[in-house]
Amino acid sequence: MKNIQIKWLYLVVLSLIWGTSFILIKKSLLGLTPFQLGALRTIITGVFLFTVGFRSIQQIEKTQWKWIALTGLLGSFIPAFLFAIAETEIDSAVASILNSLVPLNTILLGFAVFRIASTKRQVLGVIIGFIGTAILILKGAELNPEQNYLYAGYVIISTIMYALNVNIIKRHLQNIKPLSIAAGNYVVIVIPAIIVLLFSDFFKAETFSNPHFKMSLVYVTILSFFGTALAKVLFNKLIQLSTPVFASSVTYLMPIVALTWGVLDGEAFTVLQGFATIIILIGVYLSHKRQP
Repeated sequence: MKNIQIKWLYLVVLSLIWGTSFILIKKSLLGLTPFQLGALRTIITGVFLFTVGFRSIQQIEKTQWKWIALTGLLGSFIPAFLFAIAETEIDSAVASILNSLVPLNTILLGFAVFRIASTKRQVLGVIIGFIGTAILILKGAELNPEQNYLYAGYVIISTIMYALNVNIIKRHLQNIKPLSIAAGNYVVIVIPAIIVLLFSDFFKAETFSNPHFKMSLVYVTILSFFGTALAKVLFNKLIQLSTPVFASSVTYLMPIVALTWGVLDGEAFTVLQGFATIIILIGVYLSHKRQP
């Protein structure tokens, strides 16, 4: 019983943190380009993780580094840029809603690639949650016809990468401490991030003269510490405590938080979207695989 309560606590905390991340990305883009944002997010997160977890990297065996590198690229590096690019055209709340495809992809990839079984109850929960997500997407498109929904493809690609990430951690990195995995990820991806930043025109005068530049740095720092560094460790722990499907169901709760921030920031919200969030919550509950 205690283990079940801990898993739900992790799920709720991660939902609050990651649900807020989308509005932070939106605000950061006021003074930064998507590539500058993605690179800075990776570098700042790396500094935080190295400070508290550099020694833990020694626990990673040589044979495990290929999986550490792969999860770093799929779970952190590439999505950091894809989400930033996507939010130049679509609302932060819409991006979080599309992110709810992660559990569906987790089940499909888990079964097809990793041979990780899922129960009928989990599948039903994902389907119900996906229906709620579809309602939110359709209503969002109706409310924002001027937005380029082709950019939603960047989020969808990210959800596939996230699904691969959680399955790899569950299959190949189950016995490594979450902080070790997170710190190891950034050992691999921080150098590419520095290279991207150098070629992103970040150090040109036009960047520093942007009136939103200073506040964008504040937003990306908050995003890096809470939305990436801390959340990365918590999420790795949640995967190890539960199942890939339950861990990825955090993406069902995130839109509720993101939509709340969106409303406060002037984005539209309807009664139908509120109904859809209830459907999503039912999906989250059903996707939880209880221990016998």
